[in-house]
Amino acid sequence: MSGRRLRLGMAGGGEGAFIGAVHRMAAALDGDWQLVAGAFSSDEARNARSGAALGLDEARVYPSLDLLLEREAALPEEERIDALAIVTPNHLHAPMAIAALEAGFHVFCEKPMAISGDEARAIAAAARKSGRYFALAFTYSGYPLIEEARVRVARGDLGAIRLVQVEYLQGWLSQPIDTGGNKQAEWRTDPARAGMGGCLGDIGTHAFHLAEHVSGLAAASVSADVAIHVAGRRLDDDVSALLRFPGGARGVLKASQVAAGEENGLRLRIHGEHGGLEWAQMEPNTLVLRWLDRPAETLRAGGPGMQPAVAAQFRTPSGHPEGYIEAFANLYRAFAGSIRGEGKTAHPGVADGLRTMDFIEAVLANAGGDRKWTDIGPGENA
Repeated sequence: MSGRRLRLGMAGGGEGAFIGAVHRMAAALDGDWQLVAGAFSSDEARNARSGAALGLDEARVYPSLDLLLEREAALPEEERIDALAIVTPNHLHAPMAIAALEAGFHVFCEKPMAISGDEARAIAAAARKSGRYFALAFTYSGYPLIEEARVRVARGDLGAIRLVQVEYLQGWLSQPIDTGGNKQAEWRTDPARAGMGGCLGDIGTHAFHLAEHVSGLAAASVSADVAIHVAGRRLDDDVSALLRFPGGARGVLKASQVAAGEENGLRLRIHGEHGGLEWAQMEPNTLVLRWLDRPAETLRAGGPGMQPAVAAQFRTPSGHPEGYIEAFANLYRAFAGSIRGEGKTAHPGVADGLRTMDFIEAVLANAGGDRKWTDIGPGENA
């Protein structure tokens, strides 16, 4: 299988959908993937228009996922899809992922993994039974300087970690646009389609995943406050959480979609006994290292000082900005490597999905109860 372009199918992501186009661009960037089939919308006309706009054979633009899986599985191995990308609202992730895995296809799914821990564990069981790969779109872990930060923390540059601070601030839901016809806002604030958490599931999981991914620490417990600031909204739009890590490290997580004026303000700071680092998603090509006993260092993407293990993630010379699509493409490249048996780069998957679902459940349990601290569940061992 090594070397050939892998064939991708897509569920959701039809005309007017933001994230489907992002997945398609990311998958195509390195030439590892070719989109060949899809069930883009439950609306027949929109589905047909979406497939035509993408230049697909109309015979492989299916009116439903069930039909896509049935007909693709019946094709010769050298023609059918290798993997399915799921870019739908959250409530469809579990049924679609399980059906695709059981049909023998690898899966690349949007986050959060599911709308409940039980659904997430059902996906995990299906992935184990099928022997297929399940990848999860925690995009920000694909940035090269996030990998640089992770490597430096793991080898002990900062010493024992003491502080982990992450914030993800957006302002786009500061007004009740979810009741004013905005489709992206509408489903994200609907418990039936988004699941247990609004802001918590949408961007809080990104923040939590990034904090654990870079620090190398797994939070043991959380003390949280969850708020709804826009009257009539049914899911949270603002989350604050304190985290306790084994070994004594402490963390602070802030996620909000009502921080008026903010765009996509994901920021991470980690401090150890010898120094700290900081990174911001809106300036992703810069990693700042601060030291107790010497001047601060500023690392630039593709420039001097990068670790050899990070070099493979860069596509352009220093000074040529890489960003969101390239970070996403790193996940698709790693996913392709897993399927081909290359195993060069890890990508977020089942364990990350279970872990973030445990986080959502622990935050909501703590915020809704009278306990000061709530343990975060077992994640991968569930």
